[in-house]
Amino acid sequence: MDKSIVSLIKNFETEGDLLVAGKRNIIKTFPYNSIVLNIKSFKIPIFINGIIYRYFRKSKARRSYEFATILKQKNIGTPNPIGFYENKNFFRLLDSYYVCEHLYADYVFKDLFVVNSPDTDAILKELAHFCFQLHEAGIEFKDHSPGNTLIKKNESGTFDFFLIDLNRMRFHKEMDFKLRMKNLCKLTPSEYMVQIISTEYAKLYKKPEEEVFKLMWHYTDAFFKGTAKKRNMKQKLGL
Repeated sequence: MDKSIVSLIKNFETEGDLLVAGKRNIIKTFPYNSIVLNIKSFKIPIFINGIIYRYFRKSKARRSYEFATILKQKNIGTPNPIGFYENKNFFRLLDSYYVCEHLYADYVFKDLFVVNSPDTDAILKELAHFCFQLHEAGIEFKDHSPGNTLIKKNESGTFDFFLIDLNRMRFHKEMDFKLRMKNLCKLTPSEYMVQIISTEYAKLYKKPEEEVFKLMWHYTDAFFKGTAKKRNMKQKLGL
């Protein structure tokens, strides 16, 4: 990776514009030549995980870069990957960083839950096409949640979709019906949205619309009910 980008990473704590301050990871933007870089700093792993990432498993930063590169090769939207950087000592991985070109999006998919947009139905239908393309390429995006899809509106009125937070993926020769539907269960808790997505997906997959909706909603409903149950339990325990 270019030395000037490494310099930005080494000054990550004191420079750059804060974009996301999460509990685990921090994302900042940095002007760089004619573009803006998006640099994600991953939380330092606990000691045992640091050993695992040092010797036995690729870091989240490295996986993010490699998976982004695969997505680009398969013509799946994601911000342009630039590189990754790891700080290690002899024993373990310390901090790590993923660098990509910053993407200026019109929407994050989760925005559609709270914004009354005239684009919503069109986005949902085109999202079904994007998800179908993803599955046809054998890509199981394990963090396919509403905060991890960026949306840009084209001058023609159509939409492009870009995946972010890429470090958890599996790649298959092909994906069966159940795996495809389960992979979409984190997108939205809205039955209305699932209905639109499933109807469009069914047309592409050549399965009855009711069959696709039934299984997609089964996995979706189970996921969000399970998430709510865990959240309530944590609140009761004061966690």
